[in-house]
Amino acid sequence: MTDNITVRGFVASEIRSSTTPGGVATASFRLGSTDRRYDRASNTWVDGNTNWFTVQGYRQLAGNIGCSIKKGQRVIIVGRLKMRSWEKDGRIYHVAEIDAESVGHDLMWGSANFTRTAGNSPQPAAAADGTAGDAEGHESDPSGRGQEEDGEEDEDSEASDIFIDATGDTLELDSETGELTGAAA
Repeated sequence: MTDNITVRGFVASEIRSSTTPGGVATASFRLGSTDRRYDRASNTWVDGNTNWFTVQGYRQLAGNIGCSIKKGQRVIIVGRLKMRSWEKDGRIYHVAEIDAESVGHDLMWGSANFTRTAGNSPQPAAAADGTAGDAEGHESDPSGRGQEEDGEEDEDSEASDIFIDATGDTLELDSETGELTGAAA
């Protein structure tokens, strides 16, 4: 049985990256999650017990963990809890593992700067000839901008996406990487 779990804690070890024999990227680290409570008698915050987990991520998540997460940082993990036990030299050992679905910095403790990876954007369906098309087999424009009636592409088809932030400033976003480009960066 697997249970979904969300855990807040601190990264207690360096990130260990590897590849399975089947070629799947993996990353793992130890996570400590300490309970805190306010002690009215002493008017101070008191640490409680610390629960320890081994967090494991696969594929794209593993690469992003390796690039983004460092020992000592506060993180939030969402994943499936697995409890394992084994016996060695007459002693029984237990470990709590989390197969991570999502890993992120806990913004209660600091700020982060997010960069979307190019591999996470949805791709249009490919036709039999390898070109992208709609259900009727018409070739479609993967940029989603369309073409002019005379067959010419829009004059800004090479430009990056434009966003207006809350202050009204214009920001350009590279559609390949999802990063801010030019003066906006």
